Parts: sequence; structure tokens; C-alpha cells
Amino acid sequence: MKAIWNNTVIAESNNTIVIENNHYFPADSIKKEYFKESDTHTTCPWKGQASYYSLEIDGKENKDAVWYYPEVSELAKSIKGRVAFWKGVIVEK
Repeated sequence: MKAIWNNTVIAESNNTIVIENNHYFPADSIKKEYFKESDTHTTCPWKGQASYYSLEIDGKENKDAVWYYPEVSELAKSIKGRVAFWKGVIVEK
């Protein structure tokens, strides 16, 4: 699977986990040079507190387009150390 934004592959892995129609990529599959820490946090009732990254590519920003769970609940342990995408990021084979 590939995650693509602004015509750039930002993550690629054969080892994604799909939960709630989102592909969670291993953290070591991302191209870190495009990812910037965000102060945004949200809470999922069954996964825990999510943290976010914004994407920056060729002078364009996609704020909070990537989320991950630094600490996950027991129910969501399969996505620990993984990231997922939204806000126009295309995930495809």
C-alpha cells in the first residue's frame, strides 16, 4: 500500500492493518521529512488519545492529515506504532 499526497508518496508498506476502513502503516514506513508534529489531540472511546502530524511538501501544508496513538488501549494494541491518513491523502495499492 502507498499513501500519496501532493503527488508524493509519503508512506509505503506491505504490512498495513485496516481498522474502520483506515490503513494503519508502520511508523518506519513513512518518509519523515514530510511530517511535522502537531499540537492537536483527539480521543477515541476505544482506541485512546490520538496525536497528529501535518504534512509539508513543496511549500504546501495539510494540517493534521496524519494520526497515531502514542499509547493505545488493550483493544487497539494492533495499531501501536502505526499511523493513518485522511484529509485528501490517497491510500492505494
